[in-house]
Amino acid sequence: MIRVAITGAAGRMGKVLTEAVQEAEGLSLGAAIVHPESTLIGADAGEVAGLGRLGVAITGSLADVLNDFDLLVDFTFPALTLENLELCKRNGKRVVIGTTGLNEAEKAEVAAAAESVPVMFAPNMSVGVNVALNLLQTAAGVLGDDYDVEIIETHHRHKKDAPSGTALRMGEVVADALGRNLKECAVYGREGFTGERSRTEIGFETVRAGDVVGDHTVLFAGIGERIEISHKASSRMTFAKGAMRAATWLSDRPSGLYDMQDVLGLK
Repeated sequence: MIRVAITGAAGRMGKVLTEAVQEAEGLSLGAAIVHPESTLIGADAGEVAGLGRLGVAITGSLADVLNDFDLLVDFTFPALTLENLELCKRNGKRVVIGTTGLNEAEKAEVAAAAESVPVMFAPNMSVGVNVALNLLQTAAGVLGDDYDVEIIETHHRHKKDAPSGTALRMGEVVADALGRNLKECAVYGREGFTGERSRTEIGFETVRAGDVVGDHTVLFAGIGERIEISHKASSRMTFAKGAMRAATWLSDRPSGLYDMQDVLGLK
């Protein structure tokens, strides 16, 4: 049985992850961590997640529960994720990271840590999204430069980073298939007199509204036709189930940096 620690356990995603651990075969909840000033410290993690008592008390420090878990699942924010990753690296713990908004330097830190422990890092752990990434690679390679590419994403009003990590990953996949550098061809929103669209740019449009879990559409627009590849998430459980699948897969892997394409055998 793989003992899983969930950080941010009292948050929207943390509660769903706790539920997903309980539903996954071969996994058990070993620890649940929240902000050190939270009033929920000491409460039962299952009761906080609405699952009933599980016998795992919420703690305010990952360091205090190092003996209680084998693998950490972290969907928090970059600074905390890197802090937790360093602690896991020093103590030989495997890590599944779903945190978004990391910059290039922070991603490099994740890669460096993965030289010591197995790390699965993906901006979106939905099985459907990762199948869509494969479809995007195929579509972009076939359609080529004759089709304009626009990426439209919508998330709930509480999301802090934009564009989403998934939208950026979709852009990277398309850019790579077209032989472009996303950093050089991405256009984030448009305003005013922008002139004609260049043939090589990849546009991003971001919407933040209501309680939308996550919608992504990549539009390939040519002369006389449009192709849209879309993914719409209606529940956070799709990400949580993907994370548990990753946790199980990572349990017998050597040190290294992996993503969901590895987990799903899509590479």
